[in-house]
Amino acid sequence: MEKLAMLYEGKAKKIYDTDDKNVFWVEYKDDATAFNGIKKGTIVDKGIINNKMSAMMFSYLQKNGVDTHFVELLSDREQIVRRLKMVPLEIVVRNIVAGSLVKKVGKEEGYSLASPVLELYYKDDALGDPMVNETHALAMGWATIEQINKMKEIALKVNELMTKIVAKAGIDLVDYKLEFGLIDGKVMLGDEISPDTCRFWDKDTGEKLDKDRFRRDLGKIEEAYAEVYARLKDAVENA
Repeated sequence: MEKLAMLYEGKAKKIYDTDDKNVFWVEYKDDATAFNGIKKGTIVDKGIINNKMSAMMFSYLQKNGVDTHFVELLSDREQIVRRLKMVPLEIVVRNIVAGSLVKKVGKEEGYSLASPVLELYYKDDALGDPMVNETHALAMGWATIEQINKMKEIALKVNELMTKIVAKAGIDLVDYKLEFGLIDGKVMLGDEISPDTCRFWDKDTGEKLDKDRFRRDLGKIEEAYAEVYARLKDAVENA
């Protein structure tokens, strides 16, 4: 397969065209941003961790019945994925109160939710990726009700699988975002699963092992990314 021209460069990845019309070539970067791009920096080797972790977690989900865009890991920073037509919505799945949910529900960070909370966001950097509801999505034509329901079904299935494997690594899966795309009208999981997109807390100490270390200037960012990958790799390989 031949890597062709770059089609898109985002905050964390570059997407390249290929000579195969069915797939994209993805390259993960070390660039880090927070607060809608206001804070910028670099997390050394983040691209390597996120690439490998996404490949590992997508493979784990696929083995357990979740269709994803992942095809093949090429190198430390590169992988091949299916060419999805992305839905401009993301679902945030929350198991523990953290981040913006603290103000929304008036609970302290760390409050365990009785059941998973699903939030819908419209993907638009200029608007700051605002939280929306299903009527917004339907009225604006961002997705059909069938597609939204399928996204929610996949999100809950992913949550069931992810919380189990993460717990085996001695980690709490606090919350995370998922993105979806379409192939021939079928909804499929896309984007990435990494410490950039998930909040991981050590189950015993509550230590943050994710991008919050960058957002809050907590230090030891690279160490946290490496640790959560190593612990999850061991859990997945022994599942």
